[in-house]
Amino acid sequence: ELPCQILQVRERLKQQVAEMKEKFPGFRPGLAILQVGNRDDSNLYINMKLKAAAEIGISANHIKLPNTATEADVLKCIASLNGDPAVHGFIVQLPLDSDKPINTEKITNAVAPEKDVDGLSSINAGKLSRGDLGDCFIPCTPKGCMELIRQTGVQVAGKRAVVVGRSKIVGAPMHDLLLWNHATVTTCHSKTTTLAEEVGKADILVVAAGKAEMVKGEWIKPGAIVIDCGINHVPDSTKASGKRVVGDVAYSTAKERASYITPVPGGVGPMTVAMLMQSTVESAQRFLEKFQPGKWNIQYNQLTLKVPVPSDIEISQSCIPKPIDQVAREVGLFPDEVELYGQTKAKVHLSALERLKSQPDGKYIVVTGITPTPLGEGKSTTTVGLVQALGAHLHQNVFACVRQPSQGPTFGIKGGAAGGGYCQVIPMDEFNLHLTGDIHAITAANNLVAAAVDARIFHELTQTDQALYSRLVPSVNGVRKFSDIQIRRLQKLGINKTDPATLTKEEVNFFVRLDIDPSTITWQRVLDTNDRFLRKITIGQSPTEKGFSRTAQFDITVSSEIMAVLALSDGLDDMKKRLGRMVVASSKRGEPVTADDLGVTGALAVLMKDAVKPNLMQTLEGTPVFVHAGPFANIAHGNSSVLADKIALKLVGKEGFVVTEAGFGADIGMEKFFNIKCRYSGLRPHVVVLVATVRALKMHGGGPAVTAGVPLPKEYMEENLQLLAKGCSNLNKQIQNARMFGVPVVVAVNAFKTDTKAELALVVQLAKEAGAFDAVECTHWAEGGKGAVALAQAVQRASQTPSNFRFLYNLELPVIDKIRLIAKQIYGASDIELLPEAQEKVAMYTKQGFGNLPICMAKTHLSLSHDPEQKGAPTGFILPIRDIRASVGAGFLYPLVGTMSTMPGLPTRPCFYDIDLDTASGEVKGLF
Repeated sequence: ELPCQILQVRERLKQQVAEMKEKFPGFRPGLAILQVGNRDDSNLYINMKLKAAAEIGISANHIKLPNTATEADVLKCIASLNGDPAVHGFIVQLPLDSDKPINTEKITNAVAPEKDVDGLSSINAGKLSRGDLGDCFIPCTPKGCMELIRQTGVQVAGKRAVVVGRSKIVGAPMHDLLLWNHATVTTCHSKTTTLAEEVGKADILVVAAGKAEMVKGEWIKPGAIVIDCGINHVPDSTKASGKRVVGDVAYSTAKERASYITPVPGGVGPMTVAMLMQSTVESAQRFLEKFQPGKWNIQYNQLTLKVPVPSDIEISQSCIPKPIDQVAREVGLFPDEVELYGQTKAKVHLSALERLKSQPDGKYIVVTGITPTPLGEGKSTTTVGLVQALGAHLHQNVFACVRQPSQGPTFGIKGGAAGGGYCQVIPMDEFNLHLTGDIHAITAANNLVAAAVDARIFHELTQTDQALYSRLVPSVNGVRKFSDIQIRRLQKLGINKTDPATLTKEEVNFFVRLDIDPSTITWQRVLDTNDRFLRKITIGQSPTEKGFSRTAQFDITVSSEIMAVLALSDGLDDMKKRLGRMVVASSKRGEPVTADDLGVTGALAVLMKDAVKPNLMQTLEGTPVFVHAGPFANIAHGNSSVLADKIALKLVGKEGFVVTEAGFGADIGMEKFFNIKCRYSGLRPHVVVLVATVRALKMHGGGPAVTAGVPLPKEYMEENLQLLAKGCSNLNKQIQNARMFGVPVVVAVNAFKTDTKAELALVVQLAKEAGAFDAVECTHWAEGGKGAVALAQAVQRASQTPSNFRFLYNLELPVIDKIRLIAKQIYGASDIELLPEAQEKVAMYTKQGFGNLPICMAKTHLSLSHDPEQKGAPTGFILPIRDIRASVGAGFLYPLVGTMSTMPGLPTRPCFYDIDLDTASGEVKGLF
């Protein structure tokens, strides 16, 4: 049986582990034991440790390498364990039993100091020798010795202590430990000539010499505490084994003089194991303190503000970003959850969401805006300014979640989308260009589907049923076998067979022929470039296509349904299922043809497997940002990914904030955020931040047209309160739109240098009168987070008020009724008018079983109505629906309102005129 001292330690540790598990469900302290070879004594010691760990509740993992393992093999294994977040304590069992030469010092120093629960690394040894006892791990045997001494009740401070032996594992650290516990310490060793005399002076004697009964009982000072660390075998004919275990002290005579002496075996050994467990529990506690979603220990960047404000690219390049792995650590991500793409961006694995699933979510804030001018009103800038204010100035845990910009507008008319002034995601050139390749992956996946559609039509037109069947289910070594995706198609057709040889001719015909009606193809090829000459093309003109040509088009990549699928998926499996459900056309029988029918689902998932991971970046002031997915808001649902929001909400913790942005005005991006994104994610927003500008409100009041690339008319440069007040009808309507969903609204008045104090005050006043929870003037573009502190404080207050979130419509309503509700309630229309093509689509989609999907209106962002020239808050108009299309994989129907292109064109003077590369420094110049 174990001595009572050790039982007490184990019971205490068991209680601590139980408390950890209760506070952090699913968590267990983890211990890894790495063994090289198969020594019997090592096996015995390891079994003792595994048994103790199991009793206490520690998850122990024994890794055993063969005795042929090289030093490189051992170091590789150590590197893996160092990076494993489930391992909190890690020991290398010594000696290393290998046929190959291995440097033990190198091996022990390779163990991460924060996991070195054996305390053998040079870093931990150095801290111990300096007296940093609270910041290191102490070798388990000396630690156990100190515990045994303490349990005797003797005060160590002021006592004379003698340590016999100076090994790195016991003697030397024992000396340091006694010294820093205020004993007067003498170390004796093989060269000590007056050993008996020195031993006789000891109030506390620790012997770790490795020589059987070397210290005689008569040497010991009466009443001394004796800790015997020795394990030696001496001949004993009375034992079955012919030997017995003795310590370094002659026990039978020493016990007559000592007030306390540890037995051998059963003394220091079991306590050493108990101390290993204690160090593992301590390491797990430190780990939880560092990584739990509480207050982040984050380093913020100090801005050096300049007047006038330099260009965006100058500001971005003047700031040195933190290494992205540092940002990841600061927000509580584990090393194995982060995949670095250089120094400034990384992908975050979805395993982080699984690990954090039991943690409460933070506060969920959506940033939207009034109906904008073609120049934009600063939603991205306000999003970044708000998170910089909440984080760097109010010291809250906060994440921004934004969309990845398309390269079409970046090189076209709009420029970049990283925010602006002193509120940017950095580095802005990497943010606005390839990032980590997600949009390229979508382009590849989308065009694979397009190629599969036309190839399948071609092959079905040029081959018999049997020829198709022989190629679709080829014989390999004389055996035909259906693939998994083909089995799914058979099941969809009601053919419950798995042997290709058993299909009837009729079943073969149904299986091989999708019988796509070319006139119903809705799947287009895509390119992430503005190219107006691809809006309508003819494909199949090569002689090899045998005259099977058709009219088609290119869309811009971010309008692809695969982009919407990425944005709305809640995991890899969900994304794969959504990809498979995407409808590309109808058959001549009127049945939907899906990506799964084409057999392409698995390949799409492979192309998208990395794109599904959110991208981690940072703001100018060092707050974290997730950049993920980038669907347009006028022709798609216009919001960043569900996955990024969900991971961020867990990381910030219950008191933290996640700020995401919905594209364009509240009538478009915000409405889709609520009715589509929140419906699928299950997340509920706490606050709407509505961005308004004096410039846009003057335009809505009847001011002259605002055109990109053209100087603003004088009406926007001079104070005009009457024009401004009239234009606030749009602000009023968008506040009403937000409140319709039961969420409090804070208006952020994004101030420009041409705005007067009276104009800004008027907007604030009218916003409050219209029902906003608060309205705040913001100067974040020029001042960074400091200029949005008042906004952040208003958001904090609003987040404490009850949010009675509700959807605008029930999915069970007929398609036409859902469209009518959006048109009347959100846009201000008196009714809707469905053109014949739209009416046909309503009937078809309802028949195909898609009538219960939410609605994603494809409409101009420049007006509440379908006419971009109608400003303010028009009413009484009839909203024309010219067509309706289905994004079944993404999970919505999208009515087309008016005319709108899914492939933008380049203006006379595109943004790329101002973009250049300094080939000497590699810096991007003039970008955006």
